[in-house]
Amino acid sequence: MLKPLHHAISVPDAEASIAWYRDIFGFRVLSDQVAGHLNARKVMMELDGFQLEIFQYLGEDGHAAPEDRKNPNDDLKTCGTKHVAYGVEDLRALLPALAAKGVAIVKGPVSNGADLLAFILDNSGVLIELMEEGAG
Repeated sequence: MLKPLHHAISVPDAEASIAWYRDIFGFRVLSDQVAGHLNARKVMMELDGFQLEIFQYLGEDGHAAPEDRKNPNDDLKTCGTKHVAYGVEDLRALLPALAAKGVAIVKGPVSNGADLLAFILDNSGVLIELMEEGAG
């Protein structure tokens, strides 16, 4: 049996990402430390039992995500993890509120037959799926 524990992302600015995930979704910081063996800052955030692990590399500049990783359809062509999905109650109401906060909406809302979904980018260009189950 598997139990989801966390989703990890690398970002260029941990402070900006902490603020974004706190202000946009309501995550709270659980821990904030330097992982010396990784030369990285590691921040654990939590929302309703789900944890987000944020890494900021402390050496030379990190590598920004390529532009094709920011588009859901193009990103499918690259092997690896695609995105994290969060369930929402009313996607059609949420998207304008997110747009008003400056969140980039890159796709949607669209139906996949059963569900209504959209894709957004966080402040570092990380792709996030928002899904309203049963609304498609």
